[in-house]
This record gives sequence, structure tokens and C-alpha cells, in this order.
Amino acid sequence: MTDDGTRTLVVVGQGYVGLPLAMRAAQLGFRVIGFDTSADRVRELRAGRSYVGDVSDVELAAALGAGFVPTDDPADLAGFDVAVISVPTPLRDRMPDLSAVEQAASTLGPHLREGAMVVLESTTYPGTTEELVAPILDAASGLVAGESYHLGYSPERIDPGNRQHTLINTPKVVAGINAASLKEVQAFYDCIVEQTVPVATLAEAEMTKLLENTFRHVNIALVNEMAMFARQLGVDIWRVIDAASTKPFGFMKFTPGPGVGGHCLPVDPSYLSWRVEQHLGRKFEFVELANDINEGMPLHVFERVGALLNEQRKPLNGSRVLLLGLAYKAATSDWRESPTVPLAALLSAAKAEVVVCDPHVAPVTVQSLPYELVPFGADELSRADIVVVMVDHPSFDPDVVAAAARLVFDAKGLLRDRDFTGEVL
Repeated sequence: MTDDGTRTLVVVGQGYVGLPLAMRAAQLGFRVIGFDTSADRVRELRAGRSYVGDVSDVELAAALGAGFVPTDDPADLAGFDVAVISVPTPLRDRMPDLSAVEQAASTLGPHLREGAMVVLESTTYPGTTEELVAPILDAASGLVAGESYHLGYSPERIDPGNRQHTLINTPKVVAGINAASLKEVQAFYDCIVEQTVPVATLAEAEMTKLLENTFRHVNIALVNEMAMFARQLGVDIWRVIDAASTKPFGFMKFTPGPGVGGHCLPVDPSYLSWRVEQHLGRKFEFVELANDINEGMPLHVFERVGALLNEQRKPLNGSRVLLLGLAYKAATSDWRESPTVPLAALLSAAKAEVVVCDPHVAPVTVQSLPYELVPFGADELSRADIVVVMVDHPSFDPDVVAAAARLVFDAKGLLRDRDFTGEVL
């Protein structure tokens, strides 16, 4: 706490979760330190350039003016009152990779003071905060979690690109290692969001996030498999879903697509599955089956694209295939685990000429991919032998696609109500 009573918040990880939190806290008068190990990210933030779609340059400029400090120097973390860890927790060889969480805890530990608080927001398996984070913090600080400092967990619920449900108005689940920590964690987030939802244990909060995303993952797999069977049965799955959605109870709408992407759906259910197998020695069969179905969707799209071209007496070999959308979801730039990447690899292996269009993705961020990024428009659409709709970005005008494209495979239902040559998933 500064001399004027201002509380210092450290947010470790300045991605799509950590940066919006840092912006909100800066608006509320916290002294905010945004820590990230990426020097490039820190450089962009200091220059007032946001790389997160939900944070505008104007918001970032206001936060910088209010004292927001982006840094990659651990020395700048000294004296914090609250620290929130919001770093990635990917899979490596289908196993949880918590190295970023471990590094974050090791970085914060030497600066942890008596009475301060640390909260983990990164998605992970039940037990992580108490079994992994607490021992690292204790060892580095010489303090004891729940006794000399507060420790909590609050799963992030950020939905990139969602303007209706934001950080502020989405209820925030909170938990502490004991009652005293829970009280402090809830008090902090009561300042940040409109509603907090306390739960009894850290493990319950950790598992809440996994349940939320496993629910989505399994139901998406269900409609993806139904979409494949419905086509073979001569049934329009999209009209079936619309009809079922009129039921006011007992049904929630999910739509099929070319696969799942982002950091959550392809990853989070596997954290739960891994924990169940490691801790209980049993398979989480629903998750394993959902993984198989959703991971197989790019191959299904590849086969449908090849079949459509074949009907036009064109081989994949040498055909120009335009993939509309690299991001994993509409109105975002996040292409982590995007199903477009494995589809593009399958098409390239079949000797197709692959080009990608995504106005939300900066070319500099995809230099590792061997595909040309092209602009959206009638010229590029008409040049392609087939256009594959992978993401329903608002900027992809369905009328333009339907009019200009010679052949379309629509994996997102963008053209359902238009006349075009091709098929919908």
C-alpha cells in the first residue's frame, strides 16, 4: 500500500484474462503492475498498443495515464498488496503444463509480505492452488498460506469478443484456503465485479471452471456427431436445432462446427480427465469421447471439401482453397488451437493451394504458419476453387460470399438462408 493508502495490485500475465482485469483495477484507483515475461508484450503496452480485442487503445491509454505499469522486471513487484496469477495452462503431450503457474508463483514468492494476498485465476485441475502454488509461495517467502498471507482461487470467465457478458457483469466464483482468505478474496473481487459467488473450498472453485467448459465441450461434440449422422439421414440438423430451441425448458442450444479452439474447450476438459485418471485410476469416458469427436471435425471438413471438389471434376491437388477464418471464434483474433490450422495442414498435404482470410488476425502474429493471409472481398472469393467458412466473423458478409464464391463448404451455417453453390455442415 502506498503512502496515500492506494493498494498495489500485481497481475501476472497480460493476456486476454489479465489485461482486462488490470484495466478495470486501474479504473478503480488501484496502483496496477502488469507483469508479463514477454518483452514484446510489455513493449506494446508501454507504447499504448493493445493486442487484446476486449481492450481498446483508448482504455489502455487511460490506464497508463492513471499509473498502470507494464513490466517484465520482477523487481517491480515489490510491495504488492494483491497479486493475481492469470497465465496460460496448456496441454503438453495431453498432460497439464503448469510451468507458467509455477514460474509465476516463484516470481511472486520473494516479494510476498505478511498480510498480502495471492489469487490464482488460471484454469487447472482441483488441488492445484493448495498442492502446487501454496508450497512454492511458502518456500520463497518464508510465510505460511492462510496464516501469514491470504491465498485464493477465482476461475476466469472471460469470453473474448462478448460485449454482453463482460468481466464486470459476469458473476465471479471465489474461494480461499480458509475462511479468512475467502473473506479477503471476496472483498477484493466485490470491488472489481458486480456479483461474487463464494464456494466452500479451493478445489470446488477449481472444478467449477472445468465443469463449465466440459459441459460445453461435450454438448458441442454431441451436435457435431449428430450433424454428421443427420446429413447421412437426409435431415437438416440446423433446422432441427432451431426447432428444438423453441422448447423453453430442458434444452440449451449448441451448434455444430469445424472443431473447437481457443485455450478453454480443447484443454480444460482434459485437465479434469487427467486428474481423474491420475488420482482415481479411472477414465473420464465422456471427456475422452468428446475429445475424439471434436478433434476429428477438421478431418471431416477435409473429406467434405474433397468430395465437393470431386463432384465438380476437380482434384484437391492444385485447387485453390480459401479458408475464411483463422481465429477459433467470431470477432476475436485468438487462433490458439484453431481447427483451421489442422485443416490447412491436411489440405496442404493433399497438394492444395491454401490461403486464409481473417481480418481480425495481424499478419505478424502468424508468421510461423506457411499460408498467405489475403483480404476479404469478391476478388479473392472468386479466385478460389472452393471457399471454406471456418469462422462466422461479422465482417464476412454472407451475401458477398454467396454471390462471389464459385463453390462453398460452410462449416458454420453462415450461408444457411442464402442461395449458393455448395453445402452446409
